[in-house]
Amino acid sequence: MPRASSIHVCSVCGHETPRWAGQCPGCGEWNTLVEEARPRFPAAGASGGRGASTRAATPIALGDIEAAEEPRIPTGIGELDTVLGGGIVPGSLILIGGAPGIGKSTLTTMALANMLAAGRKTLYVSAEESAAQIRLRAQRLGDGGALALPVIAETDLATVIATLEQERPDVCVIDSVQTLHCADLSSAAGSVAQVREVAGTLMRTAKALRIAVLLVGHVTKDGALAGPRVLEHLVDCVLQFEGERERTYRTVRAIKNRFGSTNEAGVFEMRDTGLVEVLDASARFVGEATRAPGSVVLCAMEGSRPLLVEVQALVSPSELVPPRRVVSGLDRNRVALVLAVLGRHGSIGAGTSDVFVNVVGGVRIEDPGADLAVALAVASAVRGIALTGGDAAQPMACFGELGLTGELRTVAHADRRLAEARKFGLGGVIAPESHRTLKAALGAALGSRSRVAAAA
Repeated sequence: MPRASSIHVCSVCGHETPRWAGQCPGCGEWNTLVEEARPRFPAAGASGGRGASTRAATPIALGDIEAAEEPRIPTGIGELDTVLGGGIVPGSLILIGGAPGIGKSTLTTMALANMLAAGRKTLYVSAEESAAQIRLRAQRLGDGGALALPVIAETDLATVIATLEQERPDVCVIDSVQTLHCADLSSAAGSVAQVREVAGTLMRTAKALRIAVLLVGHVTKDGALAGPRVLEHLVDCVLQFEGERERTYRTVRAIKNRFGSTNEAGVFEMRDTGLVEVLDASARFVGEATRAPGSVVLCAMEGSRPLLVEVQALVSPSELVPPRRVVSGLDRNRVALVLAVLGRHGSIGAGTSDVFVNVVGGVRIEDPGADLAVALAVASAVRGIALTGGDAAQPMACFGELGLTGELRTVAHADRRLAEARKFGLGGVIAPESHRTLKAALGAALGSRSRVAAAA
């Protein structure tokens, strides 16, 4: 029977099967098998046959291994260095993902320009834009150092590898990994086989030549990194560039980092001249916070630093069944849980109303301490009462996680959250340490104001 000329590869886990199936046998995902041409050469590292001899490796105790700590390469961008854990590790592979137009190329161009000015040898490989387009972006940044960046516009993987071996840069940017093409594979650029082969070859080259490689990656419509999961397993660090193109604020998070913490986040502001670090994001968000019903300030944690952001809610009668739940900047399922607890244990129902919840500024919050802020914002919107602290000119701040039985649970770094709130004069802070239940928190936030509103 002749051998099939094509195989089916899972776009999630990279599992290969000769026939198509609705469900991947490797990871169990549905409708992820994509047909590709079979490679015209044996897989790399294939065994030489059943009789081939293999030399066994000798195990070494961890205590006998010398692990000299290499100095990191600073990017010249403080927020990015913080997320990376202090800078770029030589020979590491870093994947930067984000939506189109979010600023990935701008960030990497600025970082390369800073490292070039610091005496590092750099290289920019563009597989999507021409060299002229990169020059125009460098001119827009307004930094003359960016115009000195060495750049090649190439999509062939073999040419890129040959250039790396010849130039031996300290840091290289590949923009993007989905557009590079390996001539040994017949499939199109961006396919599972191509991305896997390109990433694997770049990883081996980076480790062998001690070149730090920054891979710019595409994302799917759901916001996940495009390509097989093996791409995330190969790299040493995965950075997620979040934000909305219509908004000015951007957030960089590390969702994987072999050389540092994944609890850090960097905040940037997009301007005409490029990305600008936001060193004190709390001051900006608190200064723009409103004092109207449905608004409250959340004392959140972004990694190891506190961040004050405004959470707004709007509750209006609905003509739809079921009513709408529109959430921006928070987990939609978590907001649904908070609404259920608020109706059951707080006697504030919104079952027949449309509920809109938004984190102002385009920032996305993953902190479980945002539960109480959502509850108070919705309660304020339903009652039509503005939440202010001891000083009526200052908005109220809060943080805390809600339990299904209506209790407030403590969250990490409560002292740092309170200190950040006091720093900006937000004296009225509702926290689990002082209010153990949701009903108590609602009473403190709305109780006295409800009586004043009724008297008026």
